[in-house]
Amino acid sequence: MNNELIGNCIVGQSGGPTSVINASIYGVIRTALDDPHINKVYGAAHGIRGVIDDVLYDMGKEAAYELSLLLNTPSSALGSCRYKLKNYEEDESDYIKILDVFKKYDIRYFFYNGGNDSMDTCNKISKYLQHVGYACRVMGVPKTIDNDLYGTDHCPGFPSAARYIVSTCMELYLDAHVYDTPMICVVEIMGRHAGWLAASTAAATYTGFGPDLIYLPETDFDVDEFIADVREVYEDGGKVFIAVSEGIHDKTGKLISEYGMDGDEMIDSFGHKQLGGLAATLVSILKKHFKDTKIRGIEFSLLQRCASHAASQTDITESYEAGRMAVEYAVHGITDKMVGFRRKTDEEGNYKCEIKLIDLDACANTERKVPREWINSRGNGLRKPYIDYLLPLIQGDPKIPMQNGLPRFANLKKIKAKPPRKPDHNAE
Repeated sequence: MNNELIGNCIVGQSGGPTSVINASIYGVIRTALDDPHINKVYGAAHGIRGVIDDVLYDMGKEAAYELSLLLNTPSSALGSCRYKLKNYEEDESDYIKILDVFKKYDIRYFFYNGGNDSMDTCNKISKYLQHVGYACRVMGVPKTIDNDLYGTDHCPGFPSAARYIVSTCMELYLDAHVYDTPMICVVEIMGRHAGWLAASTAAATYTGFGPDLIYLPETDFDVDEFIADVREVYEDGGKVFIAVSEGIHDKTGKLISEYGMDGDEMIDSFGHKQLGGLAATLVSILKKHFKDTKIRGIEFSLLQRCASHAASQTDITESYEAGRMAVEYAVHGITDKMVGFRRKTDEEGNYKCEIKLIDLDACANTERKVPREWINSRGNGLRKPYIDYLLPLIQGDPKIPMQNGLPRFANLKKIKAKPPRKPDHNAE
């Protein structure tokens, strides 16, 4: 492959949104629009589905100011999807459609913004294009509030979600301690197999206004031990604040949210169970043991991933850089990689973030969990190394554009793209 590759690019988003995912695609779009190697920039409607179905937006026709508002606009501006590509050796039909669209629009750069499953999609497309000999550089741009992507110190989206969770837990703590009557509060936080988000509540505890007990999927959950933990705290003052990852499970691997559950389970295209309802399950269990106590279950649900008003400026800046550097690396000849972060400290001991590259093969479908040594021996709290890890990531208040006292979000026109008339400049 020649180092210089002239053509067009597609950027797409998939998986669960975050409050900063659009900062990453703004990094891709703005950098690609300004690069002489890239003639046109297209956005895929609803991720890879938009490529397969030939629904692309011409990002060059968007107003520059509207694009800049993506820095502080939550959710996925281009639309997302949860679509699993089969291996091309098993079923080539989707890949043939993707290649046809790439040829039709002279696509020579493909940037895909997402988490574990999205990197799987990115990796499969990269390998297929290599297999058929089509010259195109493919780069993964990370995002996931779950913070579980392999090879990177942390993931865009996680710090902002964690900041929202920490600050909200501090507020909940104060609210739950208003009355002089006993109360148990259970807060359910996203995290299927990795408990990075629920662990972040330890930063609230660190301030003196957070959970007494924190449970992650990194350790097996035992109901009897849970009741004993709650009783120990309860007897010390009648107030108990508990944070739990939605994916906590017993020693057999059964999800605690499934205890007493009836009916069919909801499964997505990647085979993941639809979680939720854990707080209600634990409330039901606790009511059997604390009969004269008010017990409240709270599920943060989608709020934790779309709260751009609580975003970390550090997260926004790094998310933009991930997108920008994906383009920079691609036009300089790099392909088949995901952009990641390496943690550094300067001479004064201050946090710094450096860009690194990770093989798509390595990060696709590989989950990174909270180190066991960062969890206490009883499995119901976090140690200080986790706090030291988290705090630098949640710093900085973003300057959010406002209008009439409300945030001004990007309002893209999403003009349907037309295939370019110019012939292909590159050999396949």
